[in-house]
Amino acid sequence: MSLTVMSKVGKKRTLVIPKAIAEKIGLNEECRVKITVEEGRIIVEPMCDAVWLSLYGKKLTKITLEELERESIEQQEKYINLS
Repeated sequence: MSLTVMSKVGKKRTLVIPKAIAEKIGLNEECRVKITVEEGRIIVEPMCDAVWLSLYGKKLTKITLEELERESIEQQEKYINLS
């Protein structure tokens, strides 16, 4: 199901993502996002870490605690390297 809302760009080009949109994709404060410009459109995608995926992601398989910890460490290393 598609969801479209109108928003306004504020000072310093700040764009507030409306609550309905944020809730639909599980986005909350302090989440990292990937912003892409493609053919004149802005695409904003949440950067899914292991915790986000466990809460909001599609469940494809079961995972052990050890596998989750290993994935968590890998994801944390990625984010540390992005800064």
